Amino acid sequence: MGLDFGSRTVGVAVSDPLGITAQGVETVERPQENKLRRTLARLEELIREYQVEKIVVGCPRHMNGDFGERAEKSRDFAEKLKVRTGLPVVLWDERLTTVAAERTLKEAGVRRERRKDYVDKIAAVFILQGYLDSL
Repeated sequence: MGLDFGSRTVGVAVSDPLGITAQGVETVERPQENKLRRTLARLEELIREYQVEKIVVGCPRHMNGDFGERAEKSRDFAEKLKVRTGLPVVLWDERLTTVAAERTLKEAGVRRERRKDYVDKIAAVFILQGYLDSL
């Protein structure tokens, strides 16, 4: 499972059973940035439904490679996921995945006002696909 963890949403993607391709599943809405209980509960449902064995969480880095505030929040989230699910959690460099997702949606002709509905899910696909390709 690949996750694009944001302050208001979490984009979710899963791989095929052979671990070759990533597909977007959904975008989990987060009512408040510091409240994770509902978000984690929904992710646990998806983990069971898709029989997830490993979680890849996007970790945003600055272009110079440094970690910022969002990276720290992603690390904290990854640790909570690991403790709650008991699954291995991998942090994956997600630089420019949101930009690539926006570009993909634009090229596909998705209207600007509708792109926000899909961008996090597509970014999760790019995160997970990058990880799968590295294997």
